[in-house]
Amino acid sequence: MMPMDMTTVMGFIVVFSIFLYVVMDGFDLGLAMLFPLARRDDRNTMINTIAPVWDGNETWLVLGGGAVMAAFPTAYAILLPALYAPIMIMLLGLVFRGVAFEFRFRSARRARLWDAGFVGGSVAASFMQGVALGAVLQGVTVVDRQYAGGWFEWLTPFSVLCGVSVIVAYMLLGACWLIMKTEGHLRDGAYRWARLLLVAVLAAIVLVSLATPFLLGTYWDRWFAWPTMALTAPVPVLVALVALALVRTLAARRDYWPFPLALALFALCFLGLGVSVYPYIVPGSLTIWQAAAPEKSQAFFIVGVVLLIPVILVYTGYSYWVFRGKVGADAGYH
Repeated sequence: MMPMDMTTVMGFIVVFSIFLYVVMDGFDLGLAMLFPLARRDDRNTMINTIAPVWDGNETWLVLGGGAVMAAFPTAYAILLPALYAPIMIMLLGLVFRGVAFEFRFRSARRARLWDAGFVGGSVAASFMQGVALGAVLQGVTVVDRQYAGGWFEWLTPFSVLCGVSVIVAYMLLGACWLIMKTEGHLRDGAYRWARLLLVAVLAAIVLVSLATPFLLGTYWDRWFAWPTMALTAPVPVLVALVALALVRTLAARRDYWPFPLALALFALCFLGLGVSVYPYIVPGSLTIWQAAAPEKSQAFFIVGVVLLIPVILVYTGYSYWVFRGKVGADAGYH
């Protein structure tokens, strides 16, 4: 296998890991951010729908971050200092959220406080993930293959737009998850939330899509120059079709369809971002081949991941299978 081929495989593995983290941890982050909209006696039911699987979802965050460091060390060395602040806030949010998740069951007198921590940590983590994405898309200042920007270069109107977009997108995933996993008035409320959030998500997709081509010339050429335009045009068409299908299933109240359709919408948006960025890993500065690890490191990395990912997929899939079905108000995990 040639180095270029291995580099492409490594890039796919990194993207695959990050995507699985985004969609799998995204719905439980979104569920937490729906807490303020839910009745207090429904919150335990909401927690019980994710309690058996939520911590396993974050496995993909560790794998994705480690994969970037191992497979593309130069990009890691550039992007990490560029994103120190949002990454640290994101990690603190995830830690605080995890503590609040467990403590709210152990301290009934302070349940409101831990609920606030659960919501706040989830908002911080979600917003900073979007901000980091926006900062990478708009490009960072690189001189001699090193980050040369300022401490707050990541904070721009576009990155804030991406942060807000991720929040509403995660909340849509959370609402669709509740539709699939709950019954009665909680499910009815989730249907109402999902309809409103879908409108917000589609508006966010339009705004981000309109802004992205103006960030770098390569983005504009990819989407609006011929002949690449012919290859990228199906992506927005598919987004529109999936969104229409999601609207119809929400109207028809088909409990088990909104969540996979919301995941498909996420996947298409992720594909659109990949189409814009490829082959860059640091947009405008560094391609995946320029940032890749040495050939022997690539081979070692690929062998390890090929052995590891199937194991993670099997135990993750088994966990979801064991805890499948609706979760009633009288069900309990803790």
